[in-house]
Amino acid sequence: MTPAGMQTFMAGNAMLREKTHDNYPAPKHILSCVFEGMQTDIDTGLAIETRYFVNLVRSPVAKNMIRSLFFFMQEANKLARRPKDVPAQKYTKIGMLGAGMMGAGIAHAAATAGLEVVLLDSTKENAEKGKTYSAKLLEKRVAKSQLSQDGAAAVLARIKPTADYRDLAGCELVVEAVFEDRALKADVTKKTEAVIGKDALFASNTSTLPITGLAEASARPANFIGLHFFSPADKMPLVEIIMGKQTSQQTLARSMDFVRAIGKTPIVVNDARGFYTSRVFGTYLSEGMALLQEGVAPALIDNAGRLAGMPVGPLALADEVSIELVHKIARQTKADLGDKYVPRAADQVAALMVEKLNRLGKKSGHGFYEYPADAKKHLWPGLAEHFPVKAEQPSLEQVVERLMLIQSLETVRCLEEGVLTSPQDADVGAILGWGYPPFRGGPIGQIHTMGVANFVAACDRLAEQCGERFRPTEGLRKKAEEGAQFFAV
Repeated sequence: MTPAGMQTFMAGNAMLREKTHDNYPAPKHILSCVFEGMQTDIDTGLAIETRYFVNLVRSPVAKNMIRSLFFFMQEANKLARRPKDVPAQKYTKIGMLGAGMMGAGIAHAAATAGLEVVLLDSTKENAEKGKTYSAKLLEKRVAKSQLSQDGAAAVLARIKPTADYRDLAGCELVVEAVFEDRALKADVTKKTEAVIGKDALFASNTSTLPITGLAEASARPANFIGLHFFSPADKMPLVEIIMGKQTSQQTLARSMDFVRAIGKTPIVVNDARGFYTSRVFGTYLSEGMALLQEGVAPALIDNAGRLAGMPVGPLALADEVSIELVHKIARQTKADLGDKYVPRAADQVAALMVEKLNRLGKKSGHGFYEYPADAKKHLWPGLAEHFPVKAEQPSLEQVVERLMLIQSLETVRCLEEGVLTSPQDADVGAILGWGYPPFRGGPIGQIHTMGVANFVAACDRLAEQCGERFRPTEGLRKKAEEGAQFFAV
């Protein structure tokens, strides 16, 4: 091989590692096949390629990704858990309450799918801003020749901005995406139900407030359901459907029809604080903040998150979500649960950052990171003063283990408590909802790969080292004793 060829492979290998962190073997195997095959005859080269392919197909990564991204995703998109005896619902017109980024994104997705959308906000001006969000997205597609000008105009024509609730008449479904305030949500629910048909559905896009409680404001709680979209709603493929205690099976089926109609993937969960996605996603952020309080270097924490396969490290992600929001949710949860609330290290970290240091996250320009206008973000040097770094640091593998196993354990709790309706939905929801690494298969797929007994042993060890949050459930212990698994393959 020529020196130039060697340089190409050296650079390619470095670029590959930067992108995959060696979590995905296929690209590395492909590069190895080419490198080794160029140095031998065709028959030997084909034999080398076959060996790499067989090694790849038999790997846990391949099994995890085929199981979750192919079989489970197909089940979800085919509405495998849709009630069978309910006629399919065809949608032509929906209402959207709230024209902020979330509401505008949902309206865009529905209009792009061919539905008429009544986009309602407190003022006509605010509603028009929501329509402008769609206009900008469509302009980008036209500029890239992905859509004609006439096609873009047709989508925009299907969005009707308004501040008049009477315009919601004739909507088969209304989605509410106003601020996370119970009184405000109750008010818009009553105003909407006064004008929509008796068979129309009302859905809340809340990410934390229990649906059963919100449905108390409804005169028809059987038609009330949660549809939790993810931001940006025009791009993110997942919708978490939340069943309230009085939500009917007909409402569930019709809601799943809507999610499929706008090209999204649904998972179904039962009502609970934080539902599934927000609850388990929160453990990743919380564990990152717990590590920070323990004196683990911030760079090690966030690098471990990325090397584990997560899109962003937990501290950086807390900044993106808003440390202030994390703090508010913790305070509200404590107020609601009273003596039953279990304090967390993350609560103390968030309280210090928000109340004393006024570092609210990316939105304020100051969080765990600094966000200078003329340079890349970087960790705030002041963290060392408030969270001194210990001389002895854990290994990268130890930090990764904590960040990933806590998510799997909380997912098991959701299954055992009946919040999740299936382990398949758990894995699909994690991968599509918060970017859980597909090579691990999902939070339940990770347990399946490790083996339940090995997972239980690891959690017991972490419980002794880090606290009871890592203690395995009795259901997991029973599975380990019986040699049972969550999946057949």
